[in-house]
Amino acid sequence: MNRFLVRAALAVAVCAALASCQKQADQAASAPAAAPASSAPAPAPIPRPSATELEQLAERLVTQSAAVKDGEIVLVSGRSQDAELVENIAVQVRKQGAFPLVTYSSDRMSRRLFFDVPDKFDAQQDKLAMKIADIADVVIGLNNGTNENLFEGADPKRMAARAKADEAVNQAFLDKGVRIVEVGNNLYPTPWRAERYGLTEAQLADVFWKGLNIDYPQLQKRGEQIKATLEAGNELHVTNPNGTDLTLQVKGRRILVSDGIISAEDEKAGGPSLAAYLPAGEVYMTPVPGSAQGKVVHTRSYFRGKPIDNLTLTVDGGKITGMTGDGPGYPDFKAEYDAVADARKDQFAFIDFGINPNVALPANSTVGTWVPAGAVTVGTGSNSWAGGDNSVPYGIVAFLPGSTVTLDGKPIVEKGVLKL
Repeated sequence: MNRFLVRAALAVAVCAALASCQKQADQAASAPAAAPASSAPAPAPIPRPSATELEQLAERLVTQSAAVKDGEIVLVSGRSQDAELVENIAVQVRKQGAFPLVTYSSDRMSRRLFFDVPDKFDAQQDKLAMKIADIADVVIGLNNGTNENLFEGADPKRMAARAKADEAVNQAFLDKGVRIVEVGNNLYPTPWRAERYGLTEAQLADVFWKGLNIDYPQLQKRGEQIKATLEAGNELHVTNPNGTDLTLQVKGRRILVSDGIISAEDEKAGGPSLAAYLPAGEVYMTPVPGSAQGKVVHTRSYFRGKPIDNLTLTVDGGKITGMTGDGPGYPDFKAEYDAVADARKDQFAFIDFGINPNVALPANSTVGTWVPAGAVTVGTGSNSWAGGDNSVPYGIVAFLPGSTVTLDGKPIVEKGVLKL
């Protein structure tokens, strides 16, 4: 449920990507699918990218998205199942005259580095990650999220302590201008994620690759058009049939576009402009401090694989003043929230609009994601990635599929359809 700076995930990838610092924090092991009955039709084969497609993707990531240059140091991180793509990326990095450093993590190692390491080390700052922030020019990470309850049973206070220790690491990657490219963006094809979206794994794979293979210059142009419209406005009003009714002021706020390319202009701007989340297609901003007012209802979300129904946040004066929810996942989620002893976690953080026309989820899906054209996402807590100044290593993300949003009374999203 938490979106942190991708820098956090990639920084600690050096020592196995602790879940508390991943873009979707609390991912975990899904049970293997039951074998189909003999009378049932065989499931559609999952489309696998060819060697050529993987090579083309690696070249695009290196030369376009990350804009790797001669002499740079590039950290490439992934898991064993992504070995071919990781290797291709490393080769493409070297073909630009840059120097790849390849790291990998695994579910087993990530879990052991939490549960098998004494809690007396939880508050230690990651010296290796800080060194990487000093020397790396680029980080390219494959955030496949193959598991969703890997940290089931973790002590919430320990998770909070580790996240707090990593806050300075996250900020170091931001301050030192390390360019970040994340591949996954909550759409990496896995059985559990496909089930969440009401898709087969083959269908999700098709969505994922279509989203990746969009025309990036055209997406960049589209993003700039939407950015210009938002820059000219003042008040956003978000409503949803689930009961969400939220207003916030955005006049004068910095607006960022994730269009899949870290351009020369992005490099000049620095900070959060130096990140690309793939599949790309988002326009996002932070609100005027204290302006957010109303109610946010997240119809269906999950915490370590357990559903949360109707997570409801009351927002007053730009911060959470009340929270309710139901479902098996709510008690553990609330325990994690309560363990974060930092008032910054309650600040309303951002609003995000999806603009990628190649990504679509079923119309009846109550579980949303970032990039489909017309998607609306809001959140609390950490917003450094969105151009804000709140670096608390915690946040709540609420996907609001089917929302209507007006800008100074004019619809810009209507029932989940982007009108700009």
